[in-house]
Amino acid sequence: MSGGEISHRRTYKQPSRNASSPQIINKMKDLSNALAVEVDSASEGQRVDNFLLRICKGVPRSHVYRILRTGQVRVNSRRVDATYRLQPGDRVRIPPMRLAPRAQKTAPPLHLPVVYEDEALLVVDKPAGTAVHGGSGISFGVIEQMRAARPQLRFLELAHRLDRETSGLLILAKKRSALTALHAALREGRVRKEYLTLVKGSWRNDKQHVSLPLKKFLTRSGERRVSVDLEGRESQTVFRRKREIRDYTLLSAELLTGRTHQIRVHLTHLGFPIAGDDKYGDFELNRRLAKQGLKRMFLHAGELAFTHPLSGESLKLHAPLPEDLSRFLESLGS
Repeated sequence: MSGGEISHRRTYKQPSRNASSPQIINKMKDLSNALAVEVDSASEGQRVDNFLLRICKGVPRSHVYRILRTGQVRVNSRRVDATYRLQPGDRVRIPPMRLAPRAQKTAPPLHLPVVYEDEALLVVDKPAGTAVHGGSGISFGVIEQMRAARPQLRFLELAHRLDRETSGLLILAKKRSALTALHAALREGRVRKEYLTLVKGSWRNDKQHVSLPLKKFLTRSGERRVSVDLEGRESQTVFRRKREIRDYTLLSAELLTGRTHQIRVHLTHLGFPIAGDDKYGDFELNRRLAKQGLKRMFLHAGELAFTHPLSGESLKLHAPLPEDLSRFLESLGS
């Protein structure tokens, strides 16, 4: 690997525009008929998919995304995709939907280590093995369980995501204004996110800027995957070599873009699979590592640096390497 850069109808009577989100939700218990909802200021800037998931309680996530893909959801009489961001006064047409027939499980409260908290933000240290939200066969994740643990909060939303098997810093917003500002900062690359990862092989360069486009696809079994593809979205990661340990290299990975599975796919494509990665890694190696004590993917979101979305304060947050990963590193070095 050389230095440098690598490239390749029933009309629903609207609540007032000042109505709170709980008022809308309470009026949407019956989803058997088409409804029209006028967006209020509390939902300004929210993606339409997240808006629907929030107000259409009991409807499977897969069904919500299906009605978006097929154009059954209209905003101001026009089709929109899942990423459309709502504005006050937008009229959202919601088609008839059937509630999930099975009883909804109640998320048990989850208390995670708090790295930072104020009236607008909550940053926690997420353990590996915990999904950030429910869906795809998972009844609930961090966000549902944190809401259960803090019922007094009127608003709590994920600002970004981490893979289920990735540990580390996760930002939740306690105010809509903070969430909107954080989303803008993430889109514009003003949030510095740095991970620690252990890869198979000897990484040669102290610093490597990798630019490889990534594209999502579905496997025959319907599982979501990502691959390097010239038709994919621009994806950039800066890797820095920390140290070599036997046949492995400990790297830091700074995300310049935030694509799904970006670090994992970039490294595997370059021939340096992450230790313990059960989607893109070296599966035979993973079996051997499991016998040596590594039971998870070695990827940890260790540092975040950003400007507080409301106060303007510069924040730099750190989550130490989890004990299981630290022990494994020590075992390699002994």
